[in-house]
Amino acid sequence: MNYTISTIAPIFLLPFFAFVINCVLIKKVPKFVPWVSVAGIVGSFFFAAAIFIDFFTVYNTDYYIHKVFNWIDLSHGDNIFKIDLGIFIDNMTAVMLLMVTGVASLIHIFSTWYMKGDVRWERFFVYLSLFTSAMLGLVLSDNLLSIFMFWEIMGFCSYSLIGFYFEKEEAGNASIKAFMTTRVGDVFFLLGILAIWAVVGSVDIPSIYAAISNGAFEGKTVFGIALASFAGFCIFCGTIGKSAQFPLQVWLPDAMMGPTPCSALIHAATMVAAGVYLSLRMYPLMYVGELNTLIAYIGGITAFGAATIALIQKDLKAVLAYSTISQLGYMVLGIGVGAYNAAFMHLVTHAIFKACLFLSAGSVIHSYHDKYMPEMGGLKNKLPYTCIAMWCCTLAIAGVPVFSGFVSKDRILGDALYLFLQTGEGVYAIPTILGFVGAFLTPFYMFRMMFLTFHGKNRNKDKYDHCHKEHLTWNQNVPLLILSVFTLGFFFSGSLTGQGIISFAKEKKEWFKVLIEPPVQQRLEKFSNVTSQPFSFEDTRDMSVIPKSQYLKQSGFAGPGYDTSAEEEYYDEVHHAHVLGAVASVIIVALSVLLAFAMYIFGFISPSFFYDKLSFWVKALKNKYYMDWLYIDVLIKKGLLKLNNLLSWFDSGIYDRYAIDGWAFINRQVFKASHWFDRVIVDSVAVDGTAVGTEIFSLVTKSIQSGYIQKYIIVLIGAIVALSMFLGF
Repeated sequence: MNYTISTIAPIFLLPFFAFVINCVLIKKVPKFVPWVSVAGIVGSFFFAAAIFIDFFTVYNTDYYIHKVFNWIDLSHGDNIFKIDLGIFIDNMTAVMLLMVTGVASLIHIFSTWYMKGDVRWERFFVYLSLFTSAMLGLVLSDNLLSIFMFWEIMGFCSYSLIGFYFEKEEAGNASIKAFMTTRVGDVFFLLGILAIWAVVGSVDIPSIYAAISNGAFEGKTVFGIALASFAGFCIFCGTIGKSAQFPLQVWLPDAMMGPTPCSALIHAATMVAAGVYLSLRMYPLMYVGELNTLIAYIGGITAFGAATIALIQKDLKAVLAYSTISQLGYMVLGIGVGAYNAAFMHLVTHAIFKACLFLSAGSVIHSYHDKYMPEMGGLKNKLPYTCIAMWCCTLAIAGVPVFSGFVSKDRILGDALYLFLQTGEGVYAIPTILGFVGAFLTPFYMFRMMFLTFHGKNRNKDKYDHCHKEHLTWNQNVPLLILSVFTLGFFFSGSLTGQGIISFAKEKKEWFKVLIEPPVQQRLEKFSNVTSQPFSFEDTRDMSVIPKSQYLKQSGFAGPGYDTSAEEEYYDEVHHAHVLGAVASVIIVALSVLLAFAMYIFGFISPSFFYDKLSFWVKALKNKYYMDWLYIDVLIKKGLLKLNNLLSWFDSGIYDRYAIDGWAFINRQVFKASHWFDRVIVDSVAVDGTAVGTEIFSLVTKSIQSGYIQKYIIVLIGAIVALSMFLGF
């Protein structure tokens, strides 16, 4: 495949052109707006699929495309200042493009049913197209600057979609909360970009990899902190904000105020995935900066904390929102423990089953006209297709064997367990324990959600009777069923369990593990001597046959300094830890599911028992561990608002009064003094006084020069007498 403008640009431009065209059509022919958006993203999917097939066929981890064009050139003489933008496509990009366009296409199609008849449904598709194009632009970007630009466009789109129903005060507050919370991480992200620019002189991904390989960050510090640590931490803060990690996770649950399809897009394929994708791209920098332990703790705390809050939620979408935060925590935990491949796999698998879960929730809410699970029950008879799709996704996220969530999440926990048990890194004990506890809680709250929604007796007869029986519809439940098919684990692994124990194919191999490998030192070195190609219509890359990569047995646990020659030595230990982790995961899931059955199906255990015994903890969970109280009531109201009032007093009472108004008073006094000086000294004395003096002098001379000889003789005699008297003395 030739990688030219005609084959790459449409991936980003088709949704963008759909956005531009819809901005015109929305006032003139609004009925065409949804179909323009759908056509744009579906067309983008086909171009992305062609790239994925090309990379899947090549099957080589060192295969990548890097093309650039000059964006800004302010060079003058010997002073060179150029900014290039371009595309960087490798195996990860190819997989990410296919996932984003595929999931987004199904979300767009579902939205034509869900949003139909909404008062502003055409505007919804305008935002949706811009949102999707920004995510695709971010994935294709070859440098952190353009990633940041698309990152901010996504922030604007999320703000617009979360506050879509702006007539509701809660929606407006939620959109502002999301926008301002993510800005905290974005400021640090920008600082990280500037720090890298100062060292590398460029922020494109290949140059950063080459700089890390060449040791460009060694020995450099910022405020006494290692530069790699500073830059890596700042960029990871961007992930904390965008991917709702502790302590900036507070915005994501409130994002449920937006329409459900936008929740599926934000929580699955685009916005939250962008943060994890960024950390995976900058994984070598974070490893060199020795941030792995911090990242693992952030991920473990997030996974556990969000899972506990999900236990008591009554809102169907709220359960899925906290589930999203928890699963994102697992991805970040994977990055922290070196499970590079597993973290990215979980990003992809989560995008699929979480998009399906949100769309299924939208189908339930739209049909039942209620979002609270205590009001539901028995809906499997009314919504059979939605129930099937939602169960498949629930089994996947719960980590049940054969499903994709078990394959990806188990590998993350396996690598965490390996670090904890085999390497003697006791510092990883807490993240590992939090991860396994979260793995126990996830099946429980997901099965609780399914039991309360689809099983048992209905708890609101009027709403149940008014809920129409679901029929197979191309834009309502077909997208859900398509997504549910890809929740099966063998699409990503070479075996039914993901451990190679029960092989799906003759060879215990998998395409995902072959394609997505950690950027270890040997793979970073290739960027040192490779130059980018111009982004033109002509493809000038080497068209020679590229050998397929060698399959590595190990799961992906590695850092940039990992030596591939030690593969066999580590394999047995890692594999043992993974098998042990898989067995533990199966036991944990089984116990959790049994507890959910005992509590919500058989009624052996009453939920009120735990509410009474753990009332203090339940209160903390209802208040979301008081994080909103801490930020809003303490930090903002008692801290930032008082600081704002102090600054306002200083601005009005000191700066305005003395610096502004005081300077005005000084100017007035200076004006009065200068006016008096001009009027009295200049005009009266200097100007008018000169005229008066001249006039007096003229009068004196006029009186002396009268023309009478007698007066002249008297003056002459007087002068002689005066001179004589003077000489006499």
